[in-house]
Amino acid sequence: MKGIILAGGNGTRLHPITLGVSKQLLPVYDKPMVYYPLSVLMLAGIRDILVISSPKDLPQFRRVLGDGSRLGLRLSYAEQPEPRGLAEAFVIGADHIGDGPVALVLGDNVFHGPGFSQVLRSHLPHRQGALLFGYPVRDPERYGVGEADAEGRLLSVEEKPKRPRSDRAITGLYFYDNDVVRIARNLKPSARGELEITDVNKEYLARGQARLVDLGRGFAWLDTGTHDSLLDASLYVQTLERRQGLRIACVEEVALRMGFIDADQCHRLGEELGKSGYGEYVMAVARAARADGTAVGTPAGTSSGISADPRGIRRVA
Repeated sequence: MKGIILAGGNGTRLHPITLGVSKQLLPVYDKPMVYYPLSVLMLAGIRDILVISSPKDLPQFRRVLGDGSRLGLRLSYAEQPEPRGLAEAFVIGADHIGDGPVALVLGDNVFHGPGFSQVLRSHLPHRQGALLFGYPVRDPERYGVGEADAEGRLLSVEEKPKRPRSDRAITGLYFYDNDVVRIARNLKPSARGELEITDVNKEYLARGQARLVDLGRGFAWLDTGTHDSLLDASLYVQTLERRQGLRIACVEEVALRMGFIDADQCHRLGEELGKSGYGEYVMAVARAARADGTAVGTPAGTSSGISADPRGIRRVA
């Protein structure tokens, strides 16, 4: 499965702070926003990822992320000259997707919850149709909303309905089979001139090939598109990290836990980050993995997937 991070748009709701930097590279507490969606794809076991952004912002992403090899990934880049809808990602990324399935994650979405890696990977065998992720919200009329039966089969999908049939907002994470490329290419622009992801989902719904995974209680899904929501996300991450002594969406740790890199490489990445608390954490994770005897000198992709946090508590990815 290939991955796409859509990090386009002009970030106008965050002006003036986005006048000189991409929204998806703004800090969410201690790391760039793009680390959060990147870690989601990594937790799903996806290593071949396309980053789509504007011509103006792409050089910034290249400087921050590089080619991905340091994390055991393969990152490539493509331009979206103007924001013409989420579904355009599949048209732009058609060559990257090839003939297999694809996961799309929006670059300004933050996901966090217990066992998220297991939740994602348990659905990877799903290869036909669309797999969406729903999250309960207080005000579903502000979102695209999905209604599903007890087995998770999607029954309806509505965009900002006045009378929602469900309180499950459809989040910015989508898994599709390869037919999504053809569907996206055949879409007609909406009244606002965009290729809408809701229309993609409606096509799969009409085929009876759409499912909705309910993230439910215990998970957090945060949008970061306004000044207040960006601050809320940062405070959420800060609170959890301070209380637990762990880091959310630390891509170096995720790469180690997933077996994409070994402990030696993880430690080198921490050293490159200097004396920051983040860099010290990455080095501590690597030292704990060495002491535990896991992910040390193991070729990427073949380690046990078990690592230890800096406090010596063993965790299973």
